[in-house]
Amino acid sequence: MAESDQPGAPSTLPELWSRHFADSAQLRSLAPDARLWLDLGSGAGFPGLVVAILQTGVPEFRMHLVESNHKKCAFLAEVVRAAEAPVDIHAMRIEQVAERAQSLRPDVVSARALAPLPRLLELAAPFFGEGTRGLFLKGREAQAEIEAARLGWAFDARLHASLTAKDAAIVEVTGLRRKTLEDGAP
Repeated sequence: MAESDQPGAPSTLPELWSRHFADSAQLRSLAPDARLWLDLGSGAGFPGLVVAILQTGVPEFRMHLVESNHKKCAFLAEVVRAAEAPVDIHAMRIEQVAERAQSLRPDVVSARALAPLPRLLELAAPFFGEGTRGLFLKGREAQAEIEAARLGWAFDARLHASLTAKDAAIVEVTGLRRKTLEDGAP
């Protein structure tokens, strides 16, 4: 692999900014009044850590990052410490957080590159309260993922065009609930 093809090489910096940082940062404008935010499968901090850093200093804002990989959590913790970001890190699987944090009802649940929307809604559902919104970064198959998710879930969806990639979208989900037989669930 040539040096210019390696992640982090100087020639990849513009792509790194738009593909990861700016892509994550655009979520902030979709939920400017959110005070409690939960990011599922945070990985290297996209989008949750980016949003949290941007929200540093906003009164009563708190970001919860969920990541099961302990090495990634150590990285996240170091960035949180250095940035003095308002973050709690949950070094466990999403399902474990759902079991332990029954009272965690965030204003926003976000995820990027975690799972197809039907599975993502299953993971996010335990955290949804009446006013919770999901903000999920998706690619060109966003509409197809919404249709697939509607087989088992009832929800309102709004697609926001990505500001960083012409073939990407942000799926905003509200009113999430599992479909019942009355809803026509399979």
